[in-house]
Amino acid sequence: MFFTSITRHVIRFRILVIALWIGVGVFGIFASLGVNEKLSTSLEVPGSESTKAEEITVKNFGENSEGTFTVVYYFKHASAEEISNYKGKIELAAKSIPSGKVIQSKVLDGILYSGIGTSLNLKEAAQLTDQLRIALKDQGLSGAMVTGPPAIQGDFEPILNSNLRVGGLIAIGITIFILIIILGLSRNILIPFITAAATIAAAISVVYLLADHLLMVLYIPNVIELIGLGLAIDYSILITHRYISEIKVNPSDREGAIVRTMATAGRTVLLSGLTASVGLMTLFFVPVPFIRSLGAAGLVVPIVSVLAAITLQPVALYYLGSSGSHPRFIQGVFNKSDEMQGAWSKIAKLVIKRPWQVLVSGVLILLIAASSLLWIELTPTSLRAIPSGIESSKGLNFVVDHVGPGIVTPTVVVIDYGRPGQALLPSNVKLRTKLGLSIIVDDAVLGGQTDSTPQYVDPSARYQRIFIMGIHEFGSEESKAFIKRLREKYIPDSELSKVATIYVGGAAAQGVDFLNVVYGAFPIIFISALGIAYFLLIRSFRSLILPLVAVVLDLISLAATYGLLVAIFRFGFLSPILGTYHVSQIEGWVPIFLFAVLFGLSMDYEVFIVSRMREARDAGSSTAEAIKTGLAHTGGVVTAAAIILVGALGGLANGDIAGLQELGIGLALGVLIDATIVRTLLLPSAMAILGKWNWWLPEVVAKPAMVKASPLSD
Repeated sequence: MFFTSITRHVIRFRILVIALWIGVGVFGIFASLGVNEKLSTSLEVPGSESTKAEEITVKNFGENSEGTFTVVYYFKHASAEEISNYKGKIELAAKSIPSGKVIQSKVLDGILYSGIGTSLNLKEAAQLTDQLRIALKDQGLSGAMVTGPPAIQGDFEPILNSNLRVGGLIAIGITIFILIIILGLSRNILIPFITAAATIAAAISVVYLLADHLLMVLYIPNVIELIGLGLAIDYSILITHRYISEIKVNPSDREGAIVRTMATAGRTVLLSGLTASVGLMTLFFVPVPFIRSLGAAGLVVPIVSVLAAITLQPVALYYLGSSGSHPRFIQGVFNKSDEMQGAWSKIAKLVIKRPWQVLVSGVLILLIAASSLLWIELTPTSLRAIPSGIESSKGLNFVVDHVGPGIVTPTVVVIDYGRPGQALLPSNVKLRTKLGLSIIVDDAVLGGQTDSTPQYVDPSARYQRIFIMGIHEFGSEESKAFIKRLREKYIPDSELSKVATIYVGGAAAQGVDFLNVVYGAFPIIFISALGIAYFLLIRSFRSLILPLVAVVLDLISLAATYGLLVAIFRFGFLSPILGTYHVSQIEGWVPIFLFAVLFGLSMDYEVFIVSRMREARDAGSSTAEAIKTGLAHTGGVVTAAAIILVGALGGLANGDIAGLQELGIGLALGVLIDATIVRTLLLPSAMAILGKWNWWLPEVVAKPAMVKASPLSD
């Protein structure tokens, strides 16, 4: 009754519905033009030791480590006077940007490395990258290269926009091809694009508004536009497929066909949207803005996809009428023969006939794929795996080749003596020097810098800094191990720690804190997602057993996806063919976001298939007949939807950013595994083995869930 009433009201007020969505679309265009200026890639972890160090640095030294540039200038041979002149020119160039000042300079093998600190955050500093480069050229340092976190982000933005355009074109091309195959050349192929455009416009609009109040990640438009395209089209295909069946019953009753469609397929889409949101909602348990922003943006996509599907799509179907379903020239798979006699019906028969062989073989294949998971290593982010053509990448690679990447992201030891003036006391200077000397002999350290000048001591002389230049990239295992030694050995063993509070900050420490907090919260995310999804599916499937099967299969599918991700990016499996980076570590945010998204998408397909099986079961079919009916009617829909979604995700995998490559490949693999091996083979084989137990829901559970109990009969 709910969907019947909603659909009739939507059709009745269809002009208003269209007007509202046009308004959303117009605002979405405006939002898409300005949203990038509000985005960031900050890995800040509120309340962590690195954040406390950063807060002291910003407040008392007027610097923000995320807003620090590194200028690399190669001069081959130069006298001390010439080197001093170069440093002076860099200092003048630094003053051309707000709060810019040289905070450290080092000469190694004919190369001058200068850190330019600012009080700006990452987003603000990134926008000044070109201004700093122009100032350096004006000073006659045309060969100087600007790198560091803000320069990398500043150079990323046009690349991300380019990747998004190319990825969008690829996704649209694949989508058109698949839609013509399944729907034929009919006006119906326009509907998925209409709902997808509305979904993306609404999602970008919400992110644009949220970005004024929350940190939002630079990658979000890419994620939203491509996942939104795939998910919206998935829902639209499901509804359109059901509409084609309903309109055949009475071609003159288009409103009745739409109402019947939304009462079944519309309900399934709503349940799918809810389950797709489950994993993403759990990301709010992670007290890290980077992850929460991904969760917020990701959560918006299924919500607006469902809204577009249950409001805009019925109106589009109404205006098309029965004539919109008649294809020309190309018939389309959905318009051809009886599905109960098609390929998916035959697959269902085979699975039902040999369920144990299918189940064991499928699980074994996925476990082999998952085996590489044993070698997974995580990094907060990868500075090395970035496009080689941009200046920040060239500067970073130059540093890496000649010294090591650690000089671009120094570790900062911040000392709080508790009272003003204490940093300059001879006894404390002696203890600080002793601590510094104990640190710089570490194998992971290139060198260190500190003294009693304003560069290292704040005006009140309460706080002091020690800059530690490392050899290794800040996300590497060696770098993480050094931060651990610093916090657990060098500082606790020092006499200075008895008279002062010492914080370890900088990019390396921030990265360690990021991974510790994110994966410290992962068990909560994991258990919460499983629990919420299980109880939602109990209500959807009216069964205690089927939701458990769904959850177990999801976990096997996820493990296989993670394993293949490691095999591709770490071990180079298919990497030359796919054109991916070859890196030893996966970016830390990727696995947790993959879990949240894939868990929801997997449940999507589960709901698509099992809901149709449940319909057949409620109509009096046996378990075997219900499995066959459900797979015959939804196997093609799920496969088509998965191919389209993989095509959309290919836009991420085809890009130049390592994290987005990992996300795109991971999502595409997860969707393919789930829509083929898991949902069309493992699920029906497990159900064939369970028989009548699939539908078991005792009265004691059914009553609290407000659903009808299912007896054990077949």
